[in-house]
Amino acid sequence: MAREYPIQNVRNIGIAAHIDAGKTTTTERILFYTGKKHKIGAVDDGTAEMDWMVQERERGVTITAAATTCFWRDHAIHLIDTPGHVDFTVEVERSLRVLDGVVALFCAVGGVEPQSETVWQQADHYRVPRIVFVNKMDRVGANYARVLEMIRERLDAHPLPLQLPIGEGTAFEGVIDLVTQKALRWDAADQGQTYIAAEIPTHLQDEVEAARENLFETVAVEDEILLEKYLGGEEITDDEFRTAVRTATLNGAFVPLLCGSSLKNQGVQPLLDAVINFLPSPVDVPPIEGAAPQLASNSRRSKRIGDPTETDKVTRPADDTAPFSALAFKVASHPTVDKLVYCRIYSGTLRRGAAVYNVRAKKQERVNRILKMHANKEETVDAAYAGDIVALVGLKDTKTADTLTDPKKPILLESINFPEPVISIAIEPERASEADALEETLEKLMDEDPTFTVGIDKETGQRIISGMGELHLEILTDRMVREFGVNARVSKLQVAYRETVSTTADGRGKHIHKTDEAGIYGDVQLTVEPLARGEGFQFEDNTVETQIPRPYVPCIEKALEGAMATGPRIGYPMQDVKVTLTGGSCHPTDSSQIAYEAAAVHAFENAVRKANPLILEPIMRIHITVPDEHIGKVIGDLNSRRAHINESVAQNTSETGNVSQLTQDMINAFIPLSETFQYTTRLRSMTQGRGAFTLEFSHYERVPEALAPGAKLAGGV
Repeated sequence: MAREYPIQNVRNIGIAAHIDAGKTTTTERILFYTGKKHKIGAVDDGTAEMDWMVQERERGVTITAAATTCFWRDHAIHLIDTPGHVDFTVEVERSLRVLDGVVALFCAVGGVEPQSETVWQQADHYRVPRIVFVNKMDRVGANYARVLEMIRERLDAHPLPLQLPIGEGTAFEGVIDLVTQKALRWDAADQGQTYIAAEIPTHLQDEVEAARENLFETVAVEDEILLEKYLGGEEITDDEFRTAVRTATLNGAFVPLLCGSSLKNQGVQPLLDAVINFLPSPVDVPPIEGAAPQLASNSRRSKRIGDPTETDKVTRPADDTAPFSALAFKVASHPTVDKLVYCRIYSGTLRRGAAVYNVRAKKQERVNRILKMHANKEETVDAAYAGDIVALVGLKDTKTADTLTDPKKPILLESINFPEPVISIAIEPERASEADALEETLEKLMDEDPTFTVGIDKETGQRIISGMGELHLEILTDRMVREFGVNARVSKLQVAYRETVSTTADGRGKHIHKTDEAGIYGDVQLTVEPLARGEGFQFEDNTVETQIPRPYVPCIEKALEGAMATGPRIGYPMQDVKVTLTGGSCHPTDSSQIAYEAAAVHAFENAVRKANPLILEPIMRIHITVPDEHIGKVIGDLNSRRAHINESVAQNTSETGNVSQLTQDMINAFIPLSETFQYTTRLRSMTQGRGAFTLEFSHYERVPEALAPGAKLAGGV
């Protein structure tokens, strides 16, 4: 079985943005106009096809990244609709890792919002080319020029407007294509399936001419041939122009920008054209790079799963005949099979029944079925090729971020970064008979979501589950009941505190015993010192062979990493500590690995107790939209919650042509996580139900001593 379409005609793209910018609504229109479905679904009605989970339809928010494939202009578009809520940022992170291009959506009223910035930074990290779609141009307060300026200032990006809106707010009636110099208007009678290209309205001609001149000048600067023609006054064809825009987009020189209203079915077809014209195919991006499959030790200095050690780099081209390589970017439960493993195939061909090598697990697994997914619907295929995104059945030991390769020519691909959980709850089965079922369910949920962790409180023996926020844990506990049939009791929310040291201190530990058969000898001296926030754990060895034999140094480092799991004050994990091995002694016959490990832990505990240990709390970035008349109450309440307000910006939401009226404010602030529990109810009360907010983890800061938790896992509200 050969591939259905050439790899040059494949686009692996995601739609990403802040919550409520219209990602799922835009995806629904894309599916409708490409013929993938015959009826437009609506988020508010719970009929959006890509929001297939019960929880998504009840809440009207996307929770899990959903994949599908549609076709436009003889091109296959593998599309992933990602969540906008920050609690599910892992879905965006792992999607961006395997995508070749992104459509970044911005609300024409809200502009660049906090999660928009996070998504943009994630795309920067993975060097993913982007195009921008300014959505909701029909909303009161829409301001196209303001969104462009926000993209320049807040994202340090270079937007390239290819369109201008015809009117804004309720006056919005279409867009002007600056390349073809045509005014595009959509037919509401057939849900925007047809649109006409007409002459530019007279009152906009001067604005269009100036914008087009600026557009061509900007693009010509990036292309020598085009610049020569432009300066010489020669005609530049539309194809020449689009080729130059595509090249500059792939190089990251600028970001093509379009606009419209997905809800009103305006502007989506030109967006699809831009996906084909300007975003890369798998062969337009550099060959995937990896390392020889030698795994590094599990170090606290890295949050990645299965990171390679420093070895020779190898590459795999996006070619069906190259050795097979793929990255498992998502694991999902399935009602009839053990699980689905979503993979991006970077090179080679995968056939049903083939054996693949899992580099992390160091074992072969067999692919029983290959599925093309459409949300939660599936289609079995016999083979998958370079550039494809598919789900695999039969990989029991494969986890998120695992590399799957040709057993004879393995490669270890770069892994995925995942943030650490910041909020916890205790959980226990309602009945003792459900304990095993709860344990099994938690294992499955951890397989699916790397930001969800499960631990045991050593003092109480309770299971502690941790995640990225209230909604995250609420959804997971709801799924336990609905999907897995497990009833559990949960405690109040608890903050995931951390501990650290604030001063430099020395410590010494000895582990010396004498038995009838042999002796045990370990002696370690070390220094601990604070690091900057977010630097984790660092180790440095300043000893010589006569103090501590070289073979024992790695085991000492490993023991110290383990000791970081429990802080001296209350027992929270430690972070931002540097440990320097400064001395010690050895015995010619009695020294051993176990003795040095025990001595190192004892020395570390002695040192950190003298280093003025501190409690750290997670600080969240909060973004609040509030009606102007309630701004005073909201700011006063934030101050009482120890928030640090960065900015309060008034937004103009009047219609074009009317008298300006400031009706709402946007507040950006930092706030301790412990002060945000039940904030939804409080904000609604203060704003008569009209306020809204989003939270995103920012960093850790010292807890004021008077407010420091006095017992392990205190801080629940």
